[in-house]
Formats: sequence, C-alpha cells, structure tokens
Amino acid sequence: MTPEELSAAIRAALSATVEAGDLSVEVPTEIRVERPKQKKHGDWTTNIALQLAKPAGMKPRDVATLVADRLREAEGISAVDIAGPGFLNITLETASAAELARSIVEAGAVYGHNEAMVGHTVNVEFISANPTGPLHIGHTRWAALGDSMRRLLVASGADVTAEYYINDAGAQMDTFGASVLARAKGEPTPEGGYPGPYVDDLAATALRLRPDLLDLPHDEALAVARQIGYETQLGDIRATLVDFGVEFDVWFSEKSLHEGGAVDAAIERLREQGHVDDRDGAVWLRTTDFGDDKDRVMVRSDGVPTYFAADAAYYLSKKDRGFPEKIYLLGADHHGYVSRLKAIAACAGDDPDRNIEIRIGQLVNLGGAKLSKRAGNIIELRDLISWIGTDAVRYSLGRYPADSPLNLDGEELRKQTNDNPVFYVQYAHARTFNVARLAAEDGIDRDAGFDPGLLSHPTEATLLAALGDFPRVVAHAAQLREPHRVARYLEGLATHFHKWYDTCRVRPHRDEEITDTHRTRLWLNDATRQVLSNGLDLLGVSAPERM
Repeated sequence: MTPEELSAAIRAALSATVEAGDLSVEVPTEIRVERPKQKKHGDWTTNIALQLAKPAGMKPRDVATLVADRLREAEGISAVDIAGPGFLNITLETASAAELARSIVEAGAVYGHNEAMVGHTVNVEFISANPTGPLHIGHTRWAALGDSMRRLLVASGADVTAEYYINDAGAQMDTFGASVLARAKGEPTPEGGYPGPYVDDLAATALRLRPDLLDLPHDEALAVARQIGYETQLGDIRATLVDFGVEFDVWFSEKSLHEGGAVDAAIERLREQGHVDDRDGAVWLRTTDFGDDKDRVMVRSDGVPTYFAADAAYYLSKKDRGFPEKIYLLGADHHGYVSRLKAIAACAGDDPDRNIEIRIGQLVNLGGAKLSKRAGNIIELRDLISWIGTDAVRYSLGRYPADSPLNLDGEELRKQTNDNPVFYVQYAHARTFNVARLAAEDGIDRDAGFDPGLLSHPTEATLLAALGDFPRVVAHAAQLREPHRVARYLEGLATHFHKWYDTCRVRPHRDEEITDTHRTRLWLNDATRQVLSNGLDLLGVSAPERM
C-alpha cells in the first residue's frame, strides 16, 4: 500500500463516517500521512482527527475513534491505534506494506512525483551572472541549488520556468568592450577594466571574426569588440552550465528592456498606479510606502535610468508573462535587494508575501581549490568540474541549506570512500545494479514470482518504510525550496539498503533452489535502485551502474 493509497483509504473511512451521520464535516480532498518517529507507533500516522475536531464540534479523540473503527476494516491494514490527543497510528499488513516494492518498479522514473504544487506557475531566476567573465565558485551554489529546486517543483506538479537574467546593459558592458579592444590592440587593460588571460582570448576571437577590427573608427571598433566579447563569453557561460547539468528555459536580456521601451513603460505604469513622483530633477519610486528603508531613484537627474528601473521593468515583465509566483535566488551580497524587490511587487499590485520569494545563498569556501589560470583572481566553475567532477560538486552543495555558510574540502570530495556522501549514495545505486546482474546470471526471473508476504525481515520492513517516504520527502523539499532534504534522505536510504544487503540474500547459496523469496527480494532491490536513481536525478547527479 502506497502513501497515496493509504490516504485514499482514510478518506473513504472518513466519508463513510460522514454519510452514516456520525460526523458532520467537509471531507478534505487530500489527507496527509507521515512516518512516525518511532517504529513502535506503526507504519504511518495522520493528524486528520485533530484537524477536523473543531469543525465537527467534537473532541479530537472522539473523531479519531469514529474514523479508526471504519479504517480497521480496510484491506491491508492490520491495526489502527489512537495516540495522544488524537493521532491515528496505522500499521499495515506485511504483504500490503511490501506491495510497495512492485508499485515503485512499475512507476519507474515518476515514483516520487506528487501533486503538492499542482496549480502553481513559477518563474525561478538564478545565477544571472554578468556576461563579462567566466562563472566562478560564487555562482556555483545557486547553479546547483537553483536547478535542483526547479526539478523538485516540476516533480511536485508545478509549471516551472527557469530563467537567466543577462546583465548586458550599462557602463559595465562598455568597460568590458574597452578591455577586449585594448587587448586586441596590444594595449594595457584600461583603468577599472577586466584583466585576465580570458580577455586576451576574447580579443583574439574578435580579431579572427573581424580581421578589420583595428582599422575601424574607435566607436565602431568598440561596439564590435563589445558585441563579440559578449556573445563569446555568454556562449562560454552556457556551455559551462550544460557541463554542470543546468539548462534554462529563458535567457532574458536586460538590454532588451531598454531597447524595447519596457523600462520607460514600467515607470509610466507605476506612475499611473500612484507610486512614482519627481523630485530634485529625478524620478523616484516610493518604495518606503511598502517597507523599504528609502525611496529608490528610477531615473537620475541626467536622464539616465538606474539599475533599479530595469529591476522594476523586469519584475513587471515576469508578471505580464503569466508568472504569479516569482522566485529570486540571490548571492550573499544581495541582502539589500530583498526589501526593494518586495516593494516593487507591492507597487505593481502584487502581494509581496505570495507573489515574490527571495532566497539568499551564503558563501562557499572550498579548500584546496586553485585560482583560475584564465581569470587569475577567481575559482572557476569549469576548473571545479575538471578537478572534482560535476556529481561531487552538485551533491555536496545540494546537501546543505542555502542560508548556511559552507566550508568544503576539495580533496575529500574526490575520495572514493564511504566517508564521501556522494560516493556512499552512488555506490548503493551501483550495488543494486550488481545484485540484479548477478541474479540474472543465477537465472532469477523477477517476473516469475512476487509474494509480498515474504518480505518479513525487520531490515526489509525498515527499507520499505524508507522507500514509501520518498514522495513525501520530495513534496516537502519542493514546498520549502530545500533540496538538501532529498540528499539527506538518500543517505539514510543507502544505509538501510546496505544493512538489508548484509542480512537478506537475493541470490541463492550454491545449489540452493531459486524460490519466490529470491524473486521477491529482487523486486525490493530494484525498487531501491529506482528510488536512488530518482532522488539523484532531482539533485542533478548521475546514478552510475558500476563504480
């Protein structure tokens, strides 16, 4: 019996109680079940009686008693106990609990998918690094967490768009273009410009694509150098992210907001809504009306729009493109953006507590990493991939909350030992493949027999309980935007699997006859493999067949 099937059974018992006139409440469309903290309290628990007691005008334990009496009659349930103020603790029959193994194998890659976020349309923006240099360790944490968050939301039924905001407007791009042009001319990097051998490479690319670059008038040469440098560097960012397992649905250009008139339109739109005024020759948005610490300039007295004006236009673009929920994942140096972005949402007529969510990621310190040879003063993501590997980097970043500073040891992440969490989980997955390979060599045909009643060993009950908890973990991680919950779950699942592997044989001893016990245990092995694979995929980590 899966958690979904148990929820349906509880709902049926509740509906029957209402139809009999013993209870007068509206039956919820969804009833949540969870694993109790202690095995002695059963396989599953629900607080539905506590939720319905007040609407029913009854004591929680009285509601629990009515529901328990009918739930005990349901097929596959061996016991229903009432605990504390009215919790229902449910114990399944061994065969009913073990039926989960076949259900998982048959569900395949979609096991763990749920409907916790159905009806939510979400725009997730993350990384959004300037296209003036390579991606570095400062971007890596949100690359891993942002993509995993997207995967979790999709698995939980949300309609999700992953978006990269390209900061390709403003003086920084002129400085970037001037740096590329200077290197193409063999001149020193201009003051305040972008240094590093990677700029020499961009200059060489510009000269290759435009052999006449140095013969052009200065302003034209600057524009060409800026455009080629921008396109080349953005291409490098895209390629690095693909290597890191991250792909975006939308690459949104800040420059397009200015050139398409969206910035001017946003200012007028907010003015019409009564939130814009003119002071000291500048145009201001009164964000203090909505909790910001000061009003924000949208257009300076010299007529030049600010970055904040583009931020407002970008927010309105997301709203107009049909994203009621907008998640911004920002770096540790962006705390000041929280109040101003929420104020923009309020000025736009949105609910800052519902329509916008801002997450701040803390810094990562990676011991043993070397500065980039191309950029000189940063640790490049591309170098991390080459040194440690995508799997180890993504898993290690994914297993901690984003709001906690993180210190990692690069050499430890490279070790092929059980002390390395990513190796530990991947090894469990590879072991399930090895079990299946050897079972096939022994002639064990999984489809020739499945008797869930045979999975009666305590380690099997524990493993099945963990497997059944996976959909709840995924839903909870999606709702809280916390991929680390999946990583920690997988480590626990791997531990349960290894203990089961050490205790219960799938393969027969020597000339021992193959029985349904071997076949049924192979189903459990394969169910574990499927859940490990599904969980690793949510973290953007591979599930190897051999290690």
